[in-house]
Amino acid sequence: MMKNTSRVQPAALPVRSMRRRRLRVATLAAIFALFALYVAWHEARGPGERHNDELPITQAHADDASQPSNAAGTPAAVAGGDLVKRGEYLARVGDCVACHTADKSRPFAGGLPINTPVGTIVTPNITPDPDTGIGQWSDADFLRAMHEGIGKGGERLYPAFPYVEYTKVTDQDVMAIRAYLKTLTPIHYAPPGNTLKFPFNQRWLMVFWNLFNFNEGRFVPDPKQSAEWNRGAYLVEGLAHCEECHTPRNFMQGLKTSSRFSGAVQAGWHAYNITPDKNSGVGNWSDDELATYLSTGAAPGRANAAGPMAEVVTDSTQYLTQEDVGSIVKYLRSLPPISGGESRPRDQWGNPAADDVTTLRGTTVNAVNGAQLFIANCATCHNWTGQGIGASAPGAYPSLIHNSAVGASDANNLAMVILHGVTRTTKQADVLMPAFGTELTDDQVAAITNYVTKQFGNPQSTVTVDQVARLRTQQ
Repeated sequence: MMKNTSRVQPAALPVRSMRRRRLRVATLAAIFALFALYVAWHEARGPGERHNDELPITQAHADDASQPSNAAGTPAAVAGGDLVKRGEYLARVGDCVACHTADKSRPFAGGLPINTPVGTIVTPNITPDPDTGIGQWSDADFLRAMHEGIGKGGERLYPAFPYVEYTKVTDQDVMAIRAYLKTLTPIHYAPPGNTLKFPFNQRWLMVFWNLFNFNEGRFVPDPKQSAEWNRGAYLVEGLAHCEECHTPRNFMQGLKTSSRFSGAVQAGWHAYNITPDKNSGVGNWSDDELATYLSTGAAPGRANAAGPMAEVVTDSTQYLTQEDVGSIVKYLRSLPPISGGESRPRDQWGNPAADDVTTLRGTTVNAVNGAQLFIANCATCHNWTGQGIGASAPGAYPSLIHNSAVGASDANNLAMVILHGVTRTTKQADVLMPAFGTELTDDQVAAITNYVTKQFGNPQSTVTVDQVARLRTQQ
């Protein structure tokens, strides 16, 4: 019996193995078939499908407070000239000019290079020029780009264009933006092409990215929440696309939805945690402080907008109505607090310097010295004590004590401010801090940064010379 069994057993193993292989192949084929059906279904839908959670665009004769509004807080109908005016406001909310303007003499003509981990994406011209802009786009083309991330020629758009958020914007508001863009001066300018590594230069691969990182569909109001909260959610999650900077990325460079608004690093700048966590986020800020920061870029004793956030304030949030700013604050307050591990709020660090100036008098400095460099380059505006000049006036030189950039757990933003300066123009003040990148070496910038964090902020937050060198190359 044993001899007979030994003859049968070797033949049985390959049979089972072949069956398992066939099962795996059949499973993969089924998955591929389902995926192909999904792609075909998605493409066949086109831009014309109407969703239950959006209102049709209607013609109206007036745009005033007496008009009914939809759940997102947008008037249900807007007339001709007022449609353009509303579109301009909504384009401000979306900060379209920031990404689509590389040269301020050519607004909305594109050409701005955006560095990503897979290469550089250059923003397109969205003026009405028929050859190099969107002058020949139909309304359906524009809707499809905003809602589905698909260009006029059917090409997949890269998510540097935040269609992941814009998909939530109602048809009505998208068409208002479209009406405004049509009134811009056509600028004949063809921006340079993208420089992406293979295979990321293959746009069709965005189909796979979208499967995991994109949910197409308009904003659905929460009936359990107030109209103010819903308006804030519509703005923050949609046109204002706050998550693009304040939410970390997954390995596919999609938004990490499990850590929404918990902070992320973009082009060297740290977009801080804006959840209500009292240490890592803005839970210890008052509603008025948050609203003031969005409207002016400064909340004395808390933070002063620099880098990309200064641009957001300059180009976008300072133009928002008080109602919309209040709605944004209301929504941000409702987010789940996420801790980043900080032991105390980043705006609660620091004490005035006591005697550094006296100590340095008559002292020969033979090496790179942070205190000496600070007094020579920074003290004129920020005072040698670090307390700033001008208190809380709109044009004040801010205190480095109780300052988010100085008390943060990493010193990126402080080093970036020293390297690249600050430019922020609002209705209240024209804020300018010169860039010291051309005046100071990497080791000098590191020395000043580390002196400031040790003396006026979080002493555990430091930068190395190599880190400064990398930050210097960021756009």
